[in-house]
Amino acid sequence: MVARLGEVLWVVDLNRQSLDRIVPDIQVAKWAGLFRAAGWQVLEVKYGRRLQELFAREGGDRLRIRIDAMGNEEYQWLLRLPAASLRSKLDVGSLLDDLSDPEVATALRDLGGHDLVALGDAFRRVDNDRPTVVFAYTIKGRGLPVEGHPANHSALLSEEQYGALAAALGQDPDDPWRLLDPTTDAGRLCAEVAQRLARPAVPAVEPVPVPEQLGRGYRGEHSTQATLGRVLTDLARDSPEAAARVVTVSPDVASSTNTGGWINKVAVWSPQDRHDWFAEDEGRVLRWRETSSGQHVELGIAEVNLVGLLGELGATWSRVGQPLLPIGTVYDPFVGRALEPWVFGTYAGGQSVLVGTPSGVTLAPEGGAHQSITTPSIGLETPGVTCFEPAFAIETEWCLLDALSRIGRPDGESAYLRLTTRPIDQGLADLPEDLEQRRRDVLAGAYRLRSVPDAQVTIAVVGALVPEAVEAADLLAQQGVPADVVVVTSYDRLWRAVQTRRGLATGSSYGVDETVLDRVFRPTPLVTLLDGHPHTLAFLGTVTGTPVTCLGVSTFGQAGGLQDVYGVHGIDARSVVEAALDLVD
Repeated sequence: MVARLGEVLWVVDLNRQSLDRIVPDIQVAKWAGLFRAAGWQVLEVKYGRRLQELFAREGGDRLRIRIDAMGNEEYQWLLRLPAASLRSKLDVGSLLDDLSDPEVATALRDLGGHDLVALGDAFRRVDNDRPTVVFAYTIKGRGLPVEGHPANHSALLSEEQYGALAAALGQDPDDPWRLLDPTTDAGRLCAEVAQRLARPAVPAVEPVPVPEQLGRGYRGEHSTQATLGRVLTDLARDSPEAAARVVTVSPDVASSTNTGGWINKVAVWSPQDRHDWFAEDEGRVLRWRETSSGQHVELGIAEVNLVGLLGELGATWSRVGQPLLPIGTVYDPFVGRALEPWVFGTYAGGQSVLVGTPSGVTLAPEGGAHQSITTPSIGLETPGVTCFEPAFAIETEWCLLDALSRIGRPDGESAYLRLTTRPIDQGLADLPEDLEQRRRDVLAGAYRLRSVPDAQVTIAVVGALVPEAVEAADLLAQQGVPADVVVVTSYDRLWRAVQTRRGLATGSSYGVDETVLDRVFRPTPLVTLLDGHPHTLAFLGTVTGTPVTCLGVSTFGQAGGLQDVYGVHGIDARSVVEAALDLVD
């Protein structure tokens, strides 16, 4: 797909320095080869006009060969030498005899990335029918006392050095933002460019209304992951205006994260329409129809690219005035792999929904390598993100729609949904007649699934482990220990409710309802249970000031049957019963 994009221009600033040292080896030839192999046009702007003029003289090849052959460290070291020492160090015969020492020093620094004419020549050679990368050689800190120094990343100019720089540039250090004189050539050029680049203000477009619920009845057994695909297809049917703004992105896991039905409906995006050679194959569950109007983007095994794209798609509301509703699906353990660019995209205003699925040791039959442990903490602790981990299908619908309603707006935020492949009997949800109150509690972070008179202990459970919590409550009842069961759907919003109650809340207050704490939790000892690190729910013990035992996963995953693996990690019903009895003894 990359080779067909066109009109993509990357400029690589090749200054050959990392934060703490000079990059030891020259890798640009390898990088250029990788780009060429992928179909890119590769341009190099290595030398400025002064050096190119010297290369054209008799004996100039000797200077070019000398500079081309020297390592990064030697070149940067030469920049630090007194000008009088350079001639002998370069050792290129009589080529430099008619240059003064300062002129030799200036020529050595004449790299293409600092030569606007050389850069302009390169840009005019860009082939707009394919993507282009320009490698522009530069000197980090060029013209400053710290240029070329291995530690210049953290170096600051002294007041005297700052004043000298201003004087060299003809500027006043006390008025650094003064415009250039409009009667000069430079001032006129700046004014012309400013006029050419002027753009009208981006008109604000109101976010498309997203329904609060879709009215589907969920019976039998469903997993939250499978519900994701059903909600998307239902949204396209019941709210086509909102669905038209949805863009889904996946790293080669579209079918395994249950978005196949949605993809069949909206097609896969491609720069140009492509013929589907398998369109008549009746054995295909997933129809891979690629069109320029498709709403799904497939990136291959590239989670970092996925979250980078989510950030860009999620920022269209502010950049072009057209809000999109981007949703990315990724295997939950790989959320950590893609975390940094996703956080930076969110920080820059890119609002999106990241779906981590399947999650936890609940996918034990698939093996131990794909089991996530710390991702609940990531969801809880990441600013600008609301984390949900629903247990039942209807909760998944409510949480996803709520998340979509918060995207593409100045006061919006991203969301992270942690889902599972474990089918759960939807009858366990025990939906009340007042479904709206249940929906509000789910979005606030928790609801009481079972409430018993004179409860002696509360089991607070997340997501896939609700069946174990209910079974444990039944076993405790048989032993004369009545137990409430609280389903936590967003430990994130519960935490913010606790902070709000204490007057310590920061960030968005949307969806935060501190009264849910009183509705859900009674002052009884507490056992918390989730398929993730146990400390995630430890703060719940502070809600009522009662003893708490936190059960969860704190070691690497194992392959095996579900109940066997739950037993290994101490998150099965028996472990919950033992923890509860220890608290009430």
